[in-house]
Amino acid sequence: MKITLIKPNIGRMEHSLYVDEARMEPLQLGVLAALTPPDVEVVLYDDRMETIPYDEPTDLVAITVETFTARRAYEISAEFRQRGVPVIMGGMHPTLIPEDAAPHADAILTGDAEFVWSHVVEDAQRGRLQPRYTADVGRVQPGTPTRRDIFQGKGYLPITLVQFSRGCRFACEFCAVSAYFGQTHLVRNVREVVEEIEAQERRLIFFVDDNLLANHAAAKRLFRELIPLKIRWVSQASIDMTQDRELMQLMVKSGCLGHVVGFESINPPSLRGMKKTPNLATAGEGYAEPIRILKNHGLQIWAAFTLGHDSDTLDSIRRTLDFALHHKFTFAAFNILMPYPNTPLYRRLQAENRLMYGGKWWVHPQYRFNYAAFQPAQMTATQLTRACFEARSQFNSISSIFRRAWDFQTNMRSLYRFALYLTYNPLFRKETFKKQGMKLGLRHEH
Repeated sequence: MKITLIKPNIGRMEHSLYVDEARMEPLQLGVLAALTPPDVEVVLYDDRMETIPYDEPTDLVAITVETFTARRAYEISAEFRQRGVPVIMGGMHPTLIPEDAAPHADAILTGDAEFVWSHVVEDAQRGRLQPRYTADVGRVQPGTPTRRDIFQGKGYLPITLVQFSRGCRFACEFCAVSAYFGQTHLVRNVREVVEEIEAQERRLIFFVDDNLLANHAAAKRLFRELIPLKIRWVSQASIDMTQDRELMQLMVKSGCLGHVVGFESINPPSLRGMKKTPNLATAGEGYAEPIRILKNHGLQIWAAFTLGHDSDTLDSIRRTLDFALHHKFTFAAFNILMPYPNTPLYRRLQAENRLMYGGKWWVHPQYRFNYAAFQPAQMTATQLTRACFEARSQFNSISSIFRRAWDFQTNMRSLYRFALYLTYNPLFRKETFKKQGMKLGLRHEH
C-alpha cells in the first residue's frame, strides 16, 4: 500500500502558484508518516514548492487543511478523486467545521490523528474507509517521534520543528486554537522531546506550541532537560511569562533566543473585548515592564498584533505601528482580525450580520489574502485592509530594518542573533509584498 501526504498551498498570484520562500517543515505530516506502519510506503508532496503528480499511483491521499488553504485543498482533492483515489482530510479546518470539508473528501478526521490513524490505515487497506474518524484531544505524540526523512530536498528553512504541548489555557474570542482545544493544555513526555532533538542534526529548534509556557511548571521541567543539549530555540508564548523570574532564567539557560508574543493590541478596551486576560495588567502602561524584562534577558521578540477589533480605529492602528517601531522588535505581524469558523468571534459577527463573502471567505472566489472578511465597527473593511498593509509595509521597509537592527540588548547582542536578524528580515519583507492580495486556490470563476 502507498499513502500520499499533501501540504496544500494558500493560492496563486497573478500568473503562477505562490511559492512560499519562508516555508517550514509540515510537522503534522511527519507525525502521520511516523504513525504509519513500516510496510506502507509514504510520500510527501508540498504544494508550496513543487508540482503534485496526480497521475502517480497511490492508494490513499491524506491532506492537512488549514482555513486559509481550504480552497486549494478542495481543488487538490477533486483531482485525486476524479482519478478514483480516495482522499481523507484532517487538521484544524475540518475539525472546526467538518460540514464544510466533508463534501470534498471521502473521509474526514477530526481531532488529534495520533489516536485514530492506525484505524484509518487499516480501513484503507481493506477498502472500507469510513466517512468520518473522530479523535479526542490527547497527549502529544505519545511514543511517536517525528519521521523527518520525508522532508529532505524540499528546501525548508534550516530550523527543526518540534512540539512539546498543544492548546492554551486562555479563551481569546478570535482564537481558533481555543475553539479547537477548549482551553485545555496538554504536554508531551519531556524525555521523548529530548530524544527527538538528539536524534536530529540541527542546533536551531522551533517549538511550534501554541503557548509553550501555558504551564510554567511543565515548561521548567523541559528547560532543565534542554540545558545540557546546548541548542538554540524559539517558540510562541504569552506575555505573562515575565512574572516568573525562575522561568525566565531557565528559559535563557536552555538556549531560548526569543518568542512570538501575542501582544494583540495596545488598547485595554480591545483586550477586554477579545478576552486577552494575561495582557490587561500591563497594557495600560504600554507593556513597559514585561518588555524591559524580555530585553534584559536578551530575548528577541516577534510581536503579533490583531487589528480590527470593535474598539480599534485607524489612529490606534497607526499607534500600534509606532509602538512596534519604538521598541525595535525583531519581527512584527500586523494581522487583520479573522473570523475563523466556529470561534466565538465568528458566531458573534454572524449574529450581528457583519460577515462578508457569504460568511465563507475561505472558499469565496473574490476573497484575497490579508483582506478584511467582516465589517469593522469604526472603519470600512477597505480601510482596515489598507491600514494593516501599510503597517506591515512600513515596519518591513528598508529604513525600518536598518533602524531596528540597532538594539544592543537583543538584535545586536551577539553575532548569531544579528545574523538571524539580517537573514530573516529581508525574507519576511519580500513575503509581505508577495502575499498581499493573493487569490486563495488556483482555479477561479470568471
